[in-house]
Amino acid sequence: MTIERQNPPGMHTPPGYHHVTITAPGRTVYLAGQCPLRPDGTIVPGDVLTQTDQVVANTATALAAAGATPSDVVRTVIYVATDDRETLSAVWNRLTASEIGAAFTSASTLLGVARLGFPDQLVELDVTAALA
Repeated sequence: MTIERQNPPGMHTPPGYHHVTITAPGRTVYLAGQCPLRPDGTIVPGDVLTQTDQVVANTATALAAAGATPSDVVRTVIYVATDDRETLSAVWNRLTASEIGAAFTSASTLLGVARLGFPDQLVELDVTAALA
């Protein structure tokens, strides 16, 4: 699989990700939104960064099950239940420094939202990967 990442001339240089990700024909992996749920299905208690760590672990497991790595990721969408820019930045920094940090070098969107699906859920990650 060939993955090409670009920042077109005339656009701002993004902080770590790329504006455009292009893949050659192959298999595409779509993960369900990865939530901060433990294996028993309960939400991880704690702050947004604690929940982000569980999302990272779940995403790494799901990617591996599909035969993918963080470097195969071509798009991410990060949802954080907040309107605070510092919290959004903290989640971004935690994700990019994590074991799946390479996933965030492709096209990526970070959104502050009003609410997520589970009670007390603070973060969710949507991932698409491309495989040969």
